[in-house]
Amino acid sequence: MNKTTPSNPLEFSIRGIVLGILITLIFTAAQVYLGLKVGLTFATSIPAAVISMALLSAFKDATIQENNIVQTIASAAGTLASVIFVLPGLLMIGWWTQIPFWPTFGACAVGGVLGVMYTMPLRRALVSQSNLPYPEGVAAAEVLKVGTASRAGAKEGKAGLWAVIWGAVASGLFAFLAAARLIAGEVAHFVKFGGGATGLGASSSLALVGAGHLMGITVGIAMAVGLAIAWGVLVPLLTSWNPMPDASVADHATTIWRTQVRMIGAGTIGAAAIVTLATLVKPVVGGLQSALAASAHAKSGGADIPREDRDLPIFLVGLVTLLSMVPAGWLLASFLQGGPLSELSLPLVAVGVGYILIAGMLAAAVCGYMAGLIGSSNSPVSGLAILTILGAAATVGFVGRHVMGPETSQALIAYALFVTTVVLAVAVIGNDNLQDLKTGQLVGATPWKQQLALIIGVFAGSCVVPPVLELLNHANGFAGAPNANAISDQPLAAPQATLISTLAKGVIGGDLPWHLVGYGALLGLVLVAINYLLKASSKDRLSLPPLGVGLAIYLPSAVTAPVVVGAVAGYFFEKAVHGKSYGEAASRLGVLIMSGFIVGESLFNVALAGLIVLSGKGEPLAIANSMGESTTMLIALAVGAAVVSGLYRWSANSARRCEA
Repeated sequence: MNKTTPSNPLEFSIRGIVLGILITLIFTAAQVYLGLKVGLTFATSIPAAVISMALLSAFKDATIQENNIVQTIASAAGTLASVIFVLPGLLMIGWWTQIPFWPTFGACAVGGVLGVMYTMPLRRALVSQSNLPYPEGVAAAEVLKVGTASRAGAKEGKAGLWAVIWGAVASGLFAFLAAARLIAGEVAHFVKFGGGATGLGASSSLALVGAGHLMGITVGIAMAVGLAIAWGVLVPLLTSWNPMPDASVADHATTIWRTQVRMIGAGTIGAAAIVTLATLVKPVVGGLQSALAASAHAKSGGADIPREDRDLPIFLVGLVTLLSMVPAGWLLASFLQGGPLSELSLPLVAVGVGYILIAGMLAAAVCGYMAGLIGSSNSPVSGLAILTILGAAATVGFVGRHVMGPETSQALIAYALFVTTVVLAVAVIGNDNLQDLKTGQLVGATPWKQQLALIIGVFAGSCVVPPVLELLNHANGFAGAPNANAISDQPLAAPQATLISTLAKGVIGGDLPWHLVGYGALLGLVLVAINYLLKASSKDRLSLPPLGVGLAIYLPSAVTAPVVVGAVAGYFFEKAVHGKSYGEAASRLGVLIMSGFIVGESLFNVALAGLIVLSGKGEPLAIANSMGESTTMLIALAVGAAVVSGLYRWSANSARRCEA
């Protein structure tokens, strides 16, 4: 092993790799649950960096670069879990009854490795020589610098670990109260509205409040606008135009939202995503050209390249990319083997591999640029998934058009979903790779070591996604799937997978309600124009992200309402500590509390799924009590408000003590 010196600091270590893998396993399980419940995931780099610093501070030779490798490995958890935006669709269409390990692992691993390879040549153009802000990459670097620079920083690092722990314990206990039926799992109220109906629901979920805080007030306001459009305008209008005299007010409103308003939301997301991606074509092409020129220049420079600028050799990147097509082809061929499309295996595999190669490259480049522009958590991954499934369904449908029938149709839809899973893994890991490389640039890391670390994280995360998905499938099942083997009668919503599978069925089967999607697309274009005017008139101080509005129309109000609450609460907390000497530290601790909220509740519910499977009971923790629904709703609101305000206060007080 090379001797550690200031010019060659310790980066890779057995302890760091093991710690990074452990954090990845835990956070991936949490992310899989959160994504299936609400259709959102969050970046794991910052909480992973804090946990790493707090634990590795016990070793005198620990370095900022070693901590950076830990967060790089663990960052894969926050992005790779996005494949669950597609995979449950295979259960919803009845192609799978359970989640097989090796095809799922293979799709995640092959896609993840390609995501690293495709974006590696973009590092110089989009990171080193770019003025892109990389909000999350810069924030992670600041956390690492503060935590390792001084005694106060070390104290903040320890406080940060406690912030994650307290947040996780609080949300886990809150989720337990809901599972025990001591508080309402959802606060909801529906009313008649003229000749129609409307209402609003909110999950009793600290994880969603945490997600809102992390997303920020801009996205929170956009989601509030989406809620107002969906439940204040569209649902009342459409319920009055489509009366259901035999249905309850709640059933009437939710049925119209599910069958009509949701498809309008899908159109809004699609249009906003296409416009967003179109604006990125020029900078992405310019970035690719610059990357190729930089690689050629670096090659001619020989051994003079400084450590902080050394990537994996370009020939190795090309070789790994080509070799990855072999397992990709094998995966696709295995997926088709023995099914109604066996006779079309060769052309379908060729088209699938070509689609992964080309669409994956474009998706990785676009997602990587968006990571620099708006961060990993805010990247419109759902929009990219929509475009990917539309392209995959159209391509696969064209190849199989002459054998179309009920069985072959289902097989083509399933195949399109599987190909999309691989491409989505490419895109999200490409997004993550450039974000991590920005953090590394700011802390003096070696790029090729980070790229290798992310590949380790990809394989670790790929091991967790299949078993956790199958556990949740067996315990709860997913809305819209047959769920023949599910124990609980409360399926997970899996909203993104529902959308993606609906689009695939609509394109291949030709029965998509295009008129509703079209209305949504028009709404999306109007929102794009409003956002443009708002940004221009305020000199970029104000914006209304159209994708945020579209998501709030598409997602259940039970999901989006707590997110809005979290965004507003976070805004007032940030405003309260702004300008204080300990304000920045308090803000960082607040972020970690909210990350803990997400991890604690998600892990509790994964454990609950295990208990459901072991006990064979749908609600194994339920405690019989005489409290009415309104009482448990009030208790949920009171306890939730007390926990959030109490931990915000703890964050401010801890930051003040760290400064002392």
